Amino acid sequence: MNKAEAIELLKKYNKEEFHIRHAITVEQVMRFFAKKNNEDEEFWGIVGLLHDIDYEMYPEEHCKKAPELLKEINCSDELIHAVCSHAYGICSDVEPIHTMEKILFAIDELTGLIWAAAKMRPSQSTKDMELKSLKKKFKDKKFAAGCSRETITKGAEQLGWELDKLLEETLIAMQEVEDDIVINLEKII
Repeated sequence: MNKAEAIELLKKYNKEEFHIRHAITVEQVMRFFAKKNNEDEEFWGIVGLLHDIDYEMYPEEHCKKAPELLKEINCSDELIHAVCSHAYGICSDVEPIHTMEKILFAIDELTGLIWAAAKMRPSQSTKDMELKSLKKKFKDKKFAAGCSRETITKGAEQLGWELDKLLEETLIAMQEVEDDIVINLEKII
């Protein structure tokens, strides 16, 4: 399996720009963390790209339909486990075990919160966002209410990180990869 196959599968089951943007965002942030941890950027990126493969078309079967869809392109059991573990305790009983899976669990909701905060800025960018601004948005339960603060906090705990470290590291990641997200989105849509 390669990125081109992963993108074709993503496009087969995801038509809305919002879902495709989220997939690319998580992909690029996962690549950032893989590089930082001297891990396989391609594998971590594809896991990020496909983590919500079943969400748009099968929201009631999220993480339950994913293994079947991922088998279409012969994804490994390791990749399927990683994808299904990102919603542990929410709609999946597959526990994140590896660091990569824990990072995916932690950043999935957080990347959405950061994008929402960026869209409120005059620049509409993460690049000039400061951690204190993100923390303020995180504490405001009415802001981006669909982004679960509980899941983000649990993700930090699973990694053994303070919440501030997770917020800061993910913000830095999004600042670093924002241009790549835009470029990749333009290629796919």
